[in-house]
Amino acid sequence: MTWLLGICTLWLLMVVVLAQRNFNVVSPQKNLNVVPAQNVNQRAGLKTDCLGSHMRLTVDKSLTFGNRVEFDAVNGSQIEPINPSLAAKCGFSIDSDPWGNYKVFVSLLNCFAGNEDDIVFDVDMRVRVHGVDKAEQDVFQVEKTCNYDQWAPREILCDRNYMEVSVNRLPGEITALRRRPKMTQEQTFDDQWTDTVTEAITSRYNIWRMVFFTPKQKAMVLEDALKTGYGVTTTRSRLVLRSGYDMPETYVENVNGVPMKIIRVTTYFKKQWSVTMLDTVAACPTGGLSFTDEMITWFFPRFNPLMGSPQNTILEMFMGIDGKRIDSAQMTARGYILTIIDNQIVMKIPIGGPDGYYKSHVVRNQYHIRYTIEAMLELLWSEGGMDATRYRVLFPIKTPLMPRPPQFVDLTDVDQRMFDVFLGPFLYDVELVNITFSGGVLTVAEANLRGFNIQEQRFQNGSKAFRLQVPFSDLFVVKTQVDLLVTVYTLPLIYGFMILPEYTPFSYTASVDVSLRDVILPAVGGSCDDEKFHITVSFGSLGKTFNIMLGTRDLSAEYGLNENATHISLAVPFLAADVAFELMYPSSLRARLDVLLWEPINTWTLTDFSLACNFPMTMTECFSNGSMSALAVKVESVPQLVPRQLTLRDPSCRPKFSNDRFAYFSFDANSCGTTRTFYDGVMMYENEITLGNGLPVYQPIKKGVPTSPSDPEYRVTMSCFYTLNDTQTIAFFTKPRESEPLPETGFGELQVVLRLAWDDSYNNYYVEEDYPVVQYLRSPLFFEVVLLQSTDSQIELVLENCWATLKQDRNSVPRWDLIVDGCVNLGDRYETVFHPVNPKAVLYPSHVKRFEIKMFTFVQNEVMLQDQIFVHCDAVLCDINQNDGICKRLCPSPIPLKTGKKVRRDANNAQFRRAKLSSGKILLSSS
Repeated sequence: MTWLLGICTLWLLMVVVLAQRNFNVVSPQKNLNVVPAQNVNQRAGLKTDCLGSHMRLTVDKSLTFGNRVEFDAVNGSQIEPINPSLAAKCGFSIDSDPWGNYKVFVSLLNCFAGNEDDIVFDVDMRVRVHGVDKAEQDVFQVEKTCNYDQWAPREILCDRNYMEVSVNRLPGEITALRRRPKMTQEQTFDDQWTDTVTEAITSRYNIWRMVFFTPKQKAMVLEDALKTGYGVTTTRSRLVLRSGYDMPETYVENVNGVPMKIIRVTTYFKKQWSVTMLDTVAACPTGGLSFTDEMITWFFPRFNPLMGSPQNTILEMFMGIDGKRIDSAQMTARGYILTIIDNQIVMKIPIGGPDGYYKSHVVRNQYHIRYTIEAMLELLWSEGGMDATRYRVLFPIKTPLMPRPPQFVDLTDVDQRMFDVFLGPFLYDVELVNITFSGGVLTVAEANLRGFNIQEQRFQNGSKAFRLQVPFSDLFVVKTQVDLLVTVYTLPLIYGFMILPEYTPFSYTASVDVSLRDVILPAVGGSCDDEKFHITVSFGSLGKTFNIMLGTRDLSAEYGLNENATHISLAVPFLAADVAFELMYPSSLRARLDVLLWEPINTWTLTDFSLACNFPMTMTECFSNGSMSALAVKVESVPQLVPRQLTLRDPSCRPKFSNDRFAYFSFDANSCGTTRTFYDGVMMYENEITLGNGLPVYQPIKKGVPTSPSDPEYRVTMSCFYTLNDTQTIAFFTKPRESEPLPETGFGELQVVLRLAWDDSYNNYYVEEDYPVVQYLRSPLFFEVVLLQSTDSQIELVLENCWATLKQDRNSVPRWDLIVDGCVNLGDRYETVFHPVNPKAVLYPSHVKRFEIKMFTFVQNEVMLQDQIFVHCDAVLCDINQNDGICKRLCPSPIPLKTGKKVRRDANNAQFRRAKLSSGKILLSSS
């Protein structure tokens, strides 16, 4: 069946109907702020091309980006905005990419074109670009004249939003519409149309009626078809029918596996006594695509409803892009293929070619891309060597959304201790906005300012990636110690991206871990002097993240801690409770300090250190008056020993003093079961310290439960040796003495110190490294004078004199007395205050004196001489039973501070000994 059915002549009696206005007339646009029109060839960003039976207008993003753009069809002075319904009805299609590039395809047979003999076509349009203010807009006028005289008997155009078919009519059926002249502003389009071509209105109504096949027949008059939204017009030689794809009289037919939208219409032209019928049909593909990761394949049926018989011959076959043909050389260069396989025309387009573009998308926070290209297929075929059909399809193709998860590449340089990660690739429309680290969210600028390095790296194909470098040492890096020597460095990341120009956000979560055997464990070292263990703890690479245990207790502040960024140092007296006693010797004690460093979260033992030293200590004393003293110590090997249960050989001879660690015995050599043995010129006295009644050290835990017979007994043997024959020279003095001299015995060393306490609790003291100490004027200074090492409860420490000087020399002037002859200086307005010693807090209260003064400075003629003072004291060690001199003043004295001065004491001499003590420098605060 041919598309021209023929002519039927009917004898009719008709009434001529008056002509109406042409439906292409548009109304003027009011109140536009129109800028002076510019020639399109002179305006950068606007370009027009004549492409066969249609014209293409291209508007560059440089004119439109970020603004709303609208287009108008212009017919002389009449302006009609192009909306979707008008575009489908009159032959316009508008497309834009995400960056604001616009393409407008215009049929040369559109409703508004000037037409001269179906050869010369004038297309006038306006481009309106709206600014931020809705009242402001730039208007650019576009005028283009296209020549096209290669019309086939039937022309079919499939655009993105409409189908258009135009066919030749018989010559002379309807008078041609002449090319319109330019109109003046005052002359309306209606008048010009009617005055210039008087026969056009009448000829239009030569269309009597139209029958649509849906595929059922549906007839309507021309006016109804126009109101429905169809475009119907005639030119000098052609009938033009235009329909949108969604019109009710269109239908879908599957042709060889390809869905096609079809409109089929028979148009009846009537003359006075005859009717002419023209059959018009358009079929446009809506599918036929298949995709792989690299190729788009478009299938088009070789035989379709437009072809009247299978004997048709394809005369020409072209491929095009964006409405423009491309030649075979261009196709080969781009990898395009157009061929006929069996009953299908096949077009192959590689994904990613330069004629299309990629665009980023997000689906459920996952990164996807899509490739878009507008292909064109143009065919020219003839049916049995008769009339030819030219067929053009402008076919926009979008691939399905393709997931493209970015690759997270770890390039971390362990030697440089630097995280180095790479994320990509992304398309050029993706921007990195921020990154969320463990410590917070940083923009790219903030991260680089912090010392990170974020770089955007671009590739030749237009894609990009992002590189991030973060040092291990940054606080945003999470450090986890998984065992004693291994640290895991973790960099958790959440990249925050934005897709432009839509500003679509999405994120990517990643994390990188590095395990290093880089832990430097804390170390403990130490040494001993005659009085203390000196311990130094270095932190290693962990910092102060561990606990310190001395003996069986966690470290307390009583040992005068000094701490800096890398070390802790402390001094532990060898008689401290945390020290273990290993062995007793006649003149020394072997003591050990155990130091344990442990990590509290995982309870890991980091370092175990022990230091054992022999400390000078008199365990047995032999006196010339025939008395003996002995000190028993609870040693580690007998942990259950109770010192107060110890006795001499005579069980009735018990300790004169005892606590949980010591027992002190004092007895005559001829008592308590002491034995005597003679050697050559020497007499030896010997006794033993054991548990009373010879009981073993252990005690039963529960009645009736036997104890181990292997538990050791505690036994200490003491001996004193005396020379049987010895000659002593005695000097006699006539000067009477206050008291009778006592025989000289053995000597020992006692140490008295003067130290400054932090506050009145006397729990913490300033050490040498803390001096000079800075204090405010009249702030209290708490001093303590203490006798160290002695366990003799019969000794009492007495303060004789204390005074302050401007210089370190204790004999320098000026000088201010604080304590005079054991009493406070009553001439001092800020009187010295003595503080009592709590017997429960101090083992030997008689060995300690404490006093308080107010911070002051020396002035002369109301002018401060210098902002420093030094405090000095003379201390006296008295026998607690001594009743003479300073030892029994009515106002006894208090406290001490800082010195290493040692004092020798005669154990049985009634004469007292003095200690000279001085403090470190104390500065007056300038605040």
